Amino acid sequence: MPNLVKVQKDSYNWFLKEGLGEVLKEVSPITDFTENLVLDFIDYHMDEKSKYTVEEAKERDATYSKKLHVKVRLFNRESGEIKEQEIYLGDFPIMTDTGTFVINGAERVVVSQLVRSPSCYYASTFDNKKGKNLLSSTVMPLRGAWLEYESDNNDITYVRVDRTRKLPITTLIRALGIEQDSQILEIFGEENLLKLTLEKDVTKTQEEALIEIYKKLRPGELPTIEAAKTLFDRLFFDPKRYDLAKVGRHKFNMKLSLATRITNQEAFEDIMDLQTGEVLVEKGQIISAEIAKQIQNSGINTVAVKVKDNKVIIIGNGTVDIHNFVEESDLGDLKFKEYVNYSLLKSIIENTDKDKLYEALKENYDELLPRHITNEDIFASISYFLNLDHKLGKIDDIDHLGNRRVRCVGELLQNQFRIGLARLERVVRERMTVQDLDSITPQALINTKPISSAIREFFGSSQLSQFMDQTNPLSELAHKRRISALGPGGLTRERAGFEVRDIHYTHYGRLCPIESPEGPNIGLISALSIFARINEYGFVEAPYRKIDHETGKITDQVDYLSADQEDKYIMAQATEPIGKDGRFVNKVIKVRKVTEYQQVPAEMVDYVEVSPQEIASIAATMIPFMEHDDVKRTLMGSNMQRQAVPLLKTE
Repeated sequence: MPNLVKVQKDSYNWFLKEGLGEVLKEVSPITDFTENLVLDFIDYHMDEKSKYTVEEAKERDATYSKKLHVKVRLFNRESGEIKEQEIYLGDFPIMTDTGTFVINGAERVVVSQLVRSPSCYYASTFDNKKGKNLLSSTVMPLRGAWLEYESDNNDITYVRVDRTRKLPITTLIRALGIEQDSQILEIFGEENLLKLTLEKDVTKTQEEALIEIYKKLRPGELPTIEAAKTLFDRLFFDPKRYDLAKVGRHKFNMKLSLATRITNQEAFEDIMDLQTGEVLVEKGQIISAEIAKQIQNSGINTVAVKVKDNKVIIIGNGTVDIHNFVEESDLGDLKFKEYVNYSLLKSIIENTDKDKLYEALKENYDELLPRHITNEDIFASISYFLNLDHKLGKIDDIDHLGNRRVRCVGELLQNQFRIGLARLERVVRERMTVQDLDSITPQALINTKPISSAIREFFGSSQLSQFMDQTNPLSELAHKRRISALGPGGLTRERAGFEVRDIHYTHYGRLCPIESPEGPNIGLISALSIFARINEYGFVEAPYRKIDHETGKITDQVDYLSADQEDKYIMAQATEPIGKDGRFVNKVIKVRKVTEYQQVPAEMVDYVEVSPQEIASIAATMIPFMEHDDVKRTLMGSNMQRQAVPLLKTE
C-alpha cells in the first residue's frame, strides 16, 4: 500500500531542499541603479526547532513554523569592501507529519492544482465557408510572453506576440535575424503559407521588423531601434521574465526535437553525418526511430522529407543528447536529463581542454539547458506549424493529462515566495540609493515584511489553502489528495465548459472518474487515484507491471508511466488470469491501447495493471462491490462516506 499523503510531503520537502534556493538564486544579485552595490544571497537554512510543537500551536492558536535564515553578502565595488551577515527572513509554516499546516491554531491543507503545462500546442478548426482547415498554435511558457500563430482563409500566417494585435509571421522570423525573403524560403521551404505571407509583410530588414513588433507592444510610444531590441530581448531571452521551467524545457524538447518529427518519414535526399561524411540515410529510405536519434545527435538540425512527391523541410530545435559527446566521467555530479543546446556544447568542447571540461559545463549549465525560449525553439515551432499543412505532426488535445500538470504545495509556495522576494528586491533597491555607503549593512537593507506578508496571504486567503475537513479519517485523507482545476492561474467555474469537466481516457489509473462534487464544481475538482503518483515535472503517473517479451513472463518490475508514455504501449487489465508460470493463461487478451479496447495475441502485450482498484480513488475503492453499482450512486457514496460522523458509542 502506498503512502497516501506522499504527494504533499514530497512536494514540501522539495521546496525546503531546492525550491527556496532556486528563487534566491533567481533574485541574486540585487544591484543599485549605479551598479556599485551588489547584494547576493549565498545560502539559507531553517532553525532545527520550532517555537511550539504541533499540539502547543493548536492549543495557543499559534502557527507551527520555523525561522528562515539567509546568508547575505554585500559588495561595494567602489571601495572593494565585502560585508557578510546572516539575516532572519521571517517565519515559515512547517508541514506536520500528516501533511497539514497549523495556521493560527487551525489545521489547513494546501490542495494541489491542475493547470495547463507549458508547451507548444497546435489546433485545427474547419472553416465551412472555404472548406479548408485553419491552423492555430500557442507557444506557452510557465511565466512570460505567449507566441500565438494562426493562418487565415487566404493562407496568410500571422503571429501575436504577448496577446497583442497580429503581425505577419515573417516579421518575427526577420526580427530573429533571417532577413532576406530568399533566405526565409530556403530555410523553411517553399511553403505556400510563407510565400503569401511574404507578400503581405511590409518589413524588409531585422531593424524594421523589431520596430514593427515594438509598435504593436507599445502603441503610442516613439519607437527607436535600441528600445525595440531591448524590449524584444527582455520579452523572450531574459530568464527573469521568461521561464519555461524544467517541465517546459522537457515538453519543448519532446515536441520540437528533430528525431521525434522525422521518425517514419521518407528521406527526400541522402542525409550525411556532418562530422564523418558517412551517409546515414539514403534518398527514398524510411527513417527509423533509431536512425532519427542518430541524425539528431550528429548535430543535423534540418532534414528534407518527401510527402506526396513534395519536398517538406523539418527543422528541429537544435538540441542533442550530451552523453553522445561527453563521457560520464567528465560530467561528474552534473545531471543532464534533457537534450542540450548543440551549438553551445560544440563550442565548449572545441575551446576547452579535457581536464577543464567539467568546470566549463558547470559554468554554462543554465545556458545548455536554457529556462527561456531560444531562436531554435521559435524556428522549430514555426516549422512544426508549417508542416501541419502537409499533415506532418499532430493536433494536441488540451484535456490529455500529458498536457495538464499538477502544481503541488511546494510549487505553489515557491511562487508565493517569489512574489515576496520581488517586493523585497524593490525595497532593497530603494534603500541602496538612500543609505550612507560607508555605514550600510545587509541587515539595514533587508525588510522581512514583504516575505512574511506574502506567505501569510497565501495560507490565509488563497483559494487553494483550505480549512481541513476533519469529519472522519477518510475525509481528511481525501482532502489531502484532492486535485483542483480552480484557483489562481487555473479555471473559473463560470468559464469552464463541458470538455474540461469530462472524463478523459488518460484519467485511467491517474484521476478517479467517480469522485467529484455534484453541482457547479463537478469535474473541476477530482481525486488522485489510489496508486497514482506525481513525477518531478508535475505529471500524474500510473503504475504497471512490465512484461518480459523474451520469456512472455509478467515481471515484478513496476514502471510508473505518464499519460504521454502510456500512449505508446498496449495494456492488459489486472483481472486477466495469470498462470503459475507467470504467463497469461489465455492466448488472446483483452487490452487497452490509447482509446481503443481490443483483443490481441498475448505476445503483443507490454504491461499489466497492478490492481483492479487502481482506476478509483480511496473513497471510491471503499465501496464494496463498486463494479456492480450504478455510477450516480457510487459518486454519491464516495462523497457521503466523507460525511459520516464516527461515534464513541456506536448505536
